[in-house]
Amino acid sequence: MKYTIFGESHGPAIGVTLSGIPAGIELDLAAIQRELDRRAPGRNPWSTARKEADRPELLSGVFEGKTTGAPLCAVIANTDTRSQDYARTKDLARPGHADYPAFVRYGGFHDYRGGGHFSGRLTAPLVFAGAVAKQVLALRGVRVGGHISSIYGICDDPLEDWESLSAAADKPFPVLNDQKGEEMKAAIAQAREELDSVGGSVECAVFGLPPGLGSPDFGENAEGIFSQYLFAVPAVKAVAFGAGTAFSLMRGSEANDPLYVDEDGTVLAEHNCAGGINGGITNGMPLVFEATLRPTPSIARPQFTVDLAKGENAVLELRGRHDPCLVPRAVPVLEAAAALAACDLLGV
Repeated sequence: MKYTIFGESHGPAIGVTLSGIPAGIELDLAAIQRELDRRAPGRNPWSTARKEADRPELLSGVFEGKTTGAPLCAVIANTDTRSQDYARTKDLARPGHADYPAFVRYGGFHDYRGGGHFSGRLTAPLVFAGAVAKQVLALRGVRVGGHISSIYGICDDPLEDWESLSAAADKPFPVLNDQKGEEMKAAIAQAREELDSVGGSVECAVFGLPPGLGSPDFGENAEGIFSQYLFAVPAVKAVAFGAGTAFSLMRGSEANDPLYVDEDGTVLAEHNCAGGINGGITNGMPLVFEATLRPTPSIARPQFTVDLAKGENAVLELRGRHDPCLVPRAVPVLEAAAALAACDLLGV
């Protein structure tokens, strides 16, 4: 399955075309909507005030409730845009955003309103595609889950099993340790009060992938396939598998995952520092990664920048509605990217 996302943040609609989806799958549209609701803006104090229903309209690929095998296309209307917030500063490149490289790449013809095609708004159709991918994976016994692993240095408990991740998905603030979640909320609230933002990370796991998927080679490496999907999510600046950067603090005796055979004859590891991958190939343990997201670049503090129309230095003071922290709403987005990557790895 391959997906193509289209639309801009302040255009009439955004959407996705998902090709290669198997025919005959009875889609659970209510489950897809629940995934979109997890990501939707304007529903809590730690997200943007922009309110969007995010109700997808299916244009093709489904007939009488089942997939046809043709490209599945869905559109989501943009109903709460305030483009006037961006007209005043349209020539001022926002620090941390893609405004300047987009200006160079597209000769100034890109849609600047709300970030255009570079906006986090475009993660809504990604979540739709990932929700479909989750249903395809479920038919093969593969499940995907995630949680907020840290915000501004405040860390959640590490994941242990599928049950804990599944429970986190039902929370408005998806953490394993609710007390840590309250501390994270306080850090977000303080950043908002100070006209600033904070970043953090999301830990995800894919359960049920069989061993032997992937390759040590470029293009088929399991870590490479997942990274390609994950780095397509706006604001993701780092991806680590298993112990990740903590490997630099370990000895080999700590970093290696001792193997054993269980009563069913299955080869397992005592722990999972490798994150389910050795040599670019899955080893049968849960595929675990952590994605780090930068602080929201749209902040209300004055910032130095450049006026692209005049070619001179300028000061930017932003207005508008922005998340003080992207991480809570990014959890279902990164799960969606992981589900699509898992389908790719499985050859679905």
